[in-house]
Amino acid sequence: MTDRLAGRVAIITGGGHGIGRAYVRRFAEEGAKVVIAELDGAAGEALAAELTSEGYDVIASRTDVTSAEQTRATAELAISRFGRIDVLVNNAAVFASVPMSRAPFDEIAEKEWDLMMNVNLKGTWLATLSVTPQMRKQHYGKIINISSGTALKGSASRIHYVTSKAGILGFTKTLANEVGGDNICVNCVAPGNTLSQENPSEDLLKQRERAGAARALKRVQVPDDLTGAVVFLASADSDFITGQTLVVDGGSCMH
Repeated sequence: MTDRLAGRVAIITGGGHGIGRAYVRRFAEEGAKVVIAELDGAAGEALAAELTSEGYDVIASRTDVTSAEQTRATAELAISRFGRIDVLVNNAAVFASVPMSRAPFDEIAEKEWDLMMNVNLKGTWLATLSVTPQMRKQHYGKIINISSGTALKGSASRIHYVTSKAGILGFTKTLANEVGGDNICVNCVAPGNTLSQENPSEDLLKQRERAGAARALKRVQVPDDLTGAVVFLASADSDFITGQTLVVDGGSCMH
C-alpha cells in the first residue's frame, strides 16, 4: 500500500460485511484510522479486532444508520478517539446482508419499500448530518456515497432498490453544492454487479458469471475492484473533484 490516507480518520457505514469490509481493510492499509459503523455489532468488533492485531488503528461502533442518535454517537466516538473526521463512506444499504425481494414493482410489500428507503436514503442523510459539523469546523472533508449501476440503466426488478440508489445520485449533487463552500467534497461510486457475499451459493455464482460475460471486462466483479476508486475519492488526489459519480463496473454501463 502507499499510505495515501495516512493521518486521515474515516467512518465507513456497513463496514462489517461484504464490500464494506473490503473498504475498511483497504483504508486501514492505506494509513487511515477507521471507525466501522455497523448494525451487526459482533461483525464490526470482530473485524476491528482482526485489523488491530495486524497493527492498524480501527475501532467499531454498533450503528443503525436509520437512527439519528446512533449516527451522532458514532461521529462523537470518532472525534473523541481520533480528534477529527476526514472521510465518511456511506456504504450501509439493504442489499446483500439484508435480503430483498427481486420482484416486479407491484409485488413488493410496502414494509419492504419503506425499509429500503429508510436504510439506503435516510441512513445516508443521517450519517452525513452526523459528520458535517466536524468537517465544517475543519474546513475539510470527503463524503463518498455508494449508488449502483442499476440507477443509471434501470433493472427489471428491485424497483425499490434502484429507486433508492437513484436518489443517492441526486443527493450527491445537491449536497456537493451545499457544502462546497466549506471545502467538503461529495462524490459517488456506482458499483456494478459485485460478488460481495461471503459464502455465495452456486446459483449466485452463476448469476455473477452471467453479469461478467455482459461487460467489456469479462469477469466477475469482486469487492477489491472497488476499493481503489473509494480510496482515490478519500485522498488528497481528488481535492478538486466534487458532485461526480464514478462508475466502477468493468464497462457494463458506459455514460
